[in-house]
Amino acid sequence: MTSTAKLPIALLIVLGAASPAFAGTCAEEIAQTQVQLDRAIEKDAGSHGWKPESLNALRSHQPTPRSLAEAESGDGVDFTAALDSLDRARAADHIGDTRACSRELARARAILR
Repeated sequence: MTSTAKLPIALLIVLGAASPAFAGTCAEEIAQTQVQLDRAIEKDAGSHGWKPESLNALRSHQPTPRSLAEAESGDGVDFTAALDSLDRARAADHIGDTRACSRELARARAILR
């Protein structure tokens, strides 16, 4: 076989091996839940009016969903717990533990309700 004939065969083998691994992951559900959580954090952050700038803001650090969640704890919603659940879901997804991933996603979504 020539090297040009081997390339398409190798590509098919790699694609065939990678697709089943991705099919069972909950990465898409994690991404959707992250978007919902980001929106909830932003909505909550804008609903409390102006507050003094934090030390990080004065140092020109850009806000992250976690820093906003920690600064804003209004309406009794603990967004940091939801962010922690999403972190655990990502870790479970990374090792292929779909049951743990689904459990952590359910916890994050319960906080958003």
